[in-house]
Amino acid sequence: MGFPTKIQLIKRTKSEQWYINFPSAIAQAMEFDKGEVVEWIIENKNKLTLKRTPKQKNTEGKKKLQDKQS
Repeated sequence: MGFPTKIQLIKRTKSEQWYINFPSAIAQAMEFDKGEVVEWIIENKNKLTLKRTPKQKNTEGKKKLQDKQS
């Protein structure tokens, strides 16, 4: 089952931004999290693959604690 989606372009004076939005049904079926990092892989000019990256643990709190102890 496919979900047709339009590609959006916002042109500015010095740059342009391209957007592809996920339909809610896809985002929910994939169980995406807000802020999740994904990677686009160009298979060829007709196929673009989206790959989940491994979730990274938040080590910032540990790093601050280690710095204070040093």
